[in-house]
Amino acid sequence: MWRVPAVAIVAVVAAHAACAQVLPGRPITVVVPFPPGASADAIMRLITHKITENTGQQFVIDNRTGGAASVSAIAVKQAPPDGHTLLELVVGTHAQNQKVGSEVLYDVRRDFEPITQLWNFPLTLAVPASSPARSVAELVALGKSKPGGLSYASTAVNSAGHLLGAMLSAASATPMVHIPYRGAPPALTDLVAGRVDFYFASYASVGPFVAAGTLRMLAVSSAHRLKALPDLPTMGEAGYPSVELGARWGVVAPAKTPPDVIRKLNEAFVAAANDPDVVRRMEEQGVEIATNSPEQFKALIEAEVEQLERAVKSVESGK
Repeated sequence: MWRVPAVAIVAVVAAHAACAQVLPGRPITVVVPFPPGASADAIMRLITHKITENTGQQFVIDNRTGGAASVSAIAVKQAPPDGHTLLELVVGTHAQNQKVGSEVLYDVRRDFEPITQLWNFPLTLAVPASSPARSVAELVALGKSKPGGLSYASTAVNSAGHLLGAMLSAASATPMVHIPYRGAPPALTDLVAGRVDFYFASYASVGPFVAAGTLRMLAVSSAHRLKALPDLPTMGEAGYPSVELGARWGVVAPAKTPPDVIRKLNEAFVAAANDPDVVRRMEEQGVEIATNSPEQFKALIEAEVEQLERAVKSVESGK
């Protein structure tokens, strides 16, 4: 994990840098739907810290968990559209969690102004070091032989980790029980202890545990192998090409935020995310930088919503 300030990210800058703030007047708050210490929280702190170094703009990270990330989304949806309150958006989670029952809480396509995508989290399939499974095939075989099947963790209902577990269950015709957690840290605690059988999580989350010998990775859910893990097979190479899904992350503002504000924010976040030091540190953690324009991020969100709707229907139908 990266060590950056825990609550507010403030750099000491020269007087002329302060004049180059993205939005002068007061700090920008980024609402993060995961607890402090989660990999997505740490990465956002890294990027906003770099913006502070570049421009003098101050940031505050506001961790608002709960409601499968809907608590954070609703808070930003209701914020003034002036660019001073932003949402760290995990596209898949918000695409699937924008309603509870028949009540629509928010529309990820209508209620927010896209700023930029920031990174991709290809998820790795991790098991406890005590697990007898040393490959995806062995994990599936274990599930078929275990009464009640396997249990697996995720950070939220309908998150990428949840869908991947359900997709693996459907593709392998193996019973699997989903157990959602409030963020990665508690999920990892139970995985290490063997209270759940597996977890599709980012390498940034599981890497330290793998290095410590308490977890083992079996595969990655992306279409290609990670630069940081060239020996780790993809789910396709492991025999399950349909079990492929990543976690795409970005930042958005409330709807009706002025275009010139969106442009300034886009320029600041894109420059910070593509800083060579940031890129290096993220690649070491298996995180792929992926920035774009507001228009391109909007199109990606719309495509992701459609893709995940198909994935959910496929999982629910057992196909």
